[in-house]
Amino acid sequence: MTGTTISIGTRGSDLALWQANFVKATLEGHFPDFQFDLKVIHTTGDEIADVALSKIGDKGLFTRQIENELLRGTIDLAVHSLKDLQTVQPEGLTIGAVCERETPNDVFISKTGGSIDDLPRGGRVATGSLRRRSQLLHYRPDLEVVEIRGNVPTRLQKFDDSDLDGLILAYAGVHRLGLEARISQIVPVEVILPAVGQGAVAVETRQDDELVRQLIERLDDPVTRACVTAERALLRCLEGGCQVPIAGYATLDAGRLTIEGAVGSIDGKVVFRDRIEGEAQNAETLGTELAGRLIDLGAREVLEAVRLQSARNADQEPM
Repeated sequence: MTGTTISIGTRGSDLALWQANFVKATLEGHFPDFQFDLKVIHTTGDEIADVALSKIGDKGLFTRQIENELLRGTIDLAVHSLKDLQTVQPEGLTIGAVCERETPNDVFISKTGGSIDDLPRGGRVATGSLRRRSQLLHYRPDLEVVEIRGNVPTRLQKFDDSDLDGLILAYAGVHRLGLEARISQIVPVEVILPAVGQGAVAVETRQDDELVRQLIERLDDPVTRACVTAERALLRCLEGGCQVPIAGYATLDAGRLTIEGAVGSIDGKVVFRDRIEGEAQNAETLGTELAGRLIDLGAREVLEAVRLQSARNADQEPM
């Protein structure tokens, strides 16, 4: 099928374009007879850049418009940060590939080069994530956490122009944009457990598009696929999204999968955390079982309280 053009849908942020171009270049290397073009699509999350994600209270903020174009056939595949995807795909779509995962940790950025432990009492730290807020305040309840929105360069610029003491971002985004020099500390997962799917790139396509599904199979990493399958099962059972502080991180070693999950209150006073392990082939079941254990600990009540608080828009104003 020489000369066939495959259209790749993506958001327009620097990080999204890096990910889309990575997928494009990889496919071009495997299939030189095909032409791969990028199409930038604006999403709700991009358009509402001055409101905290927890206040918008919507799923699919960074994916819905892209998925709609995929369903209409105006693009052939879509490249997403996996953590942005809903845990249940829209009817007719499938995650055809999950690329090999980057380091999933969060990173701490400061103006002095110190770590979270080095922050002064009452230090001010910015993040746009309730998951990070909850775990950070659990670890350092003396800190003040400030809301911040925007893509990676925007957040860094806001931080540089502020009197804030620190900023927390995902390692993968900072690394992929070549900004590692800004990192003061790679935050241990014992302090802040990553978001479900953090560091992984997902390639989504139509279920009935056999040609594209065969092409993108080359991009799929089985280890990452197993880990994020467990993580997404955990999130799906807890009914989580951007507006709730849920974390999940799985690792795979010699066929054994270990997944750890956490659910916390916005103020960090309550954090439930547990882990489970088993055979990698049972990844989805392990994620589901871990969700059940967290619910037994009290996670359901905490999440309901968080949703009510978010619905009241009682949080502080965004930066």
